[in-house]
Amino acid sequence: MSFKSDIEIAQEKQLLHIKEIAKKLAIKEDDLEMYGKYKAKLPLDLIDENKIKHNNLVLVTALTPTPAGEGKTTVSIGLTEGLNKIDKQATVVLREPSLGPVFGIKGGAAGGGFSQVVPMEDINLHFTGDFNAIEKANNLLSALIDNNLQSKENNLNIDPRTILWKRVIDMNDRALRDITIGLGGTANGIPRQDGFNITPASEVMAILCMTTDFENLKKRLGDIFIGFTFDKKPIFARDLKAENAMAILLKDAIKPNLVQTLEENPAIIHGGPFANIAQGTNTLIATKMGLSLSNYVVTEAGFGADLGAEKFLNIKSAFGGLNPKCVVLVATIRALRHHGGAKKEAYNTPSLEKVKTGFSNLEKHIENIRKFNIEPVVAINSFISDSDEEVNFVIEKCASLGVQAVLSKGWANGGEGTKNLATAVVDVVENKATQFKPLYNWESPVKDKIETIAKEIYGATSVEYDNRAKLNLRRIDRLGFNNFAICMAKTQKSFSDNAALIGRPENFVVTVREIEIAAGAQFIIPILGKMMRMPGLPSKPASEGMTIDNNGVISGLS
Repeated sequence: MSFKSDIEIAQEKQLLHIKEIAKKLAIKEDDLEMYGKYKAKLPLDLIDENKIKHNNLVLVTALTPTPAGEGKTTVSIGLTEGLNKIDKQATVVLREPSLGPVFGIKGGAAGGGFSQVVPMEDINLHFTGDFNAIEKANNLLSALIDNNLQSKENNLNIDPRTILWKRVIDMNDRALRDITIGLGGTANGIPRQDGFNITPASEVMAILCMTTDFENLKKRLGDIFIGFTFDKKPIFARDLKAENAMAILLKDAIKPNLVQTLEENPAIIHGGPFANIAQGTNTLIATKMGLSLSNYVVTEAGFGADLGAEKFLNIKSAFGGLNPKCVVLVATIRALRHHGGAKKEAYNTPSLEKVKTGFSNLEKHIENIRKFNIEPVVAINSFISDSDEEVNFVIEKCASLGVQAVLSKGWANGGEGTKNLATAVVDVVENKATQFKPLYNWESPVKDKIETIAKEIYGATSVEYDNRAKLNLRRIDRLGFNNFAICMAKTQKSFSDNAALIGRPENFVVTVREIEIAAGAQFIIPILGKMMRMPGLPSKPASEGMTIDNNGVISGLS
């Protein structure tokens, strides 16, 4: 049996003009800022706080994934199609893909099969230029910092050894992690150690995703903490008068993007932070835009629920006043086999015993979601290698925990394959939903907040701090940043900070190596284990399998 690739399915679809999609949301054509026929920017004045309160937010997350991912975006899009099939007006709100994974190992982030957002190639490649704008705003600040070091006038006396701000590029490039700049003589600047992060890890990306309006964007950009002067005074982006110039570069990037699904339903895509090194959710503006225009909004948070969902709930929802009414936990049989001890080559080999053992991982995620006073639904993302006995075991085991588990066939059948999932979600939203509550108070001490996440969500017995992290804690206290949210940087492969501990590890300690400050985003970022904010390419990058012909038709993109 042969299957069409995601890009072949997407390319065969005749798309509606974006103005027709806008009509489904009662958006006037004059309000659209069109990027060709199939993409448009939406003005911020479409956000209506009164409507938001009366509409329904559904979060899609997952169990701890395998390296290939478990299909959260595909399920999110499929669920949106299914909700519309059962006459619930629904919009999917997603993150924008990063070029790093597109050309690396993980692929794009536009869904798959018959549950895709389109135009898929555009969304995965540059889209409307938001990532480029974020990158340029970030690197403008870098240029201003180094220019100030060089300047004889208006010099802020910045100590180059304390500069924390890094440049960014939206590509996996390990050679840029640690570099030396300013070589080649006095005309080329002050030599110092520097480095690059990947664009989704930029604080500018985090700020864009947390901002409420343009004035708030400017303030947050000005609040970016850079480092210290030689006499130990903190320096912020506003001291360089950087915030307005940076905001100018983001004047269009702040507006959400409207596209469509394969079944011609609305999709809003905006922002793209990773979940293992950033907050892993789309922008607050985009989520509120969706809730202003639709009765149901389906959104997703990156990687497992211990990362993306935890941050969506404790950071984004707590700050933005959002009230998620249901959480969909995506599980795959292959991931359960993985957590039951199956090796990579056996992920697609049926094994009820491995699934039974691996279920402990999913069970912990179910427990965690309920700690936020939200009822989960489990979506079993269907693969052809699944056996009936494995699927039935998961359904029955979830039922014994009082949780609905539903087979989701959105990849193969689009909305027709997710109507049962949609019905289960509506049942929770309309009959079981309660008021969401965050797990910690932002005003609590930093170490208490870190410990709450580590113990309650990860299942750790305790938290240890390396000497560098202890120094960072003292710096946070001195700067008065104790009331910021916690945005953990941790491996996505395990509940712990050790990627090798699969399943539901117990009796482990997490170690905070260092703690970064994102004052503009109002985050404290504890870095657990050997996390890096600039990924590298695999030995055989996905880019090697991509081609483009004389007519501009792309193959090999997924």
